[in-house]
Amino acid sequence: MSLTKWNGNNRNLPVSPNWFEDFWNRDLFNWNDKNFSSTETTLPSVNVKETANDYKVEVAAPGMNKEDFHITLDGNLLTISSEKKVENNEEKDNYTRKEFSYQSFQRSFELPKNVVNEEEIKAKYESGVLHLTIPKKEEAKKKAPKKIEVL
Repeated sequence: MSLTKWNGNNRNLPVSPNWFEDFWNRDLFNWNDKNFSSTETTLPSVNVKETANDYKVEVAAPGMNKEDFHITLDGNLLTISSEKKVENNEEKDNYTRKEFSYQSFQRSFELPKNVVNEEEIKAKYESGVLHLTIPKKEEAKKKAPKKIEVL
């Protein structure tokens, strides 16, 4: 084994000269790019899928109850929020241990204007996932190309 003096410009090394900085700057340590808010609380991951007839939204929110969610559509802005408080008391007045938890989040999505059938939106919470089905108006649905016969 031979030792090589490090001078910052060694080209014979199998790793990048900035390997230390590269390691610390990877996604694992980059909280701003993932599901974290500016208040350093976790935001649930969301899947949004567009089909010919509707939009499907899935929000990963395990441990919640359906009553914890608040969903609003204001114009074309869909807002999904949740708030949950949990308190466990082992002793009433002079407690020796009291544990409580507070979770909240809010996610907003802008839908295309004049496309959504507001009256038919459905939401269902099961197995830790909130499912929203947001139907499109008939005039906004893609139609199959019309075949024109040549005479």
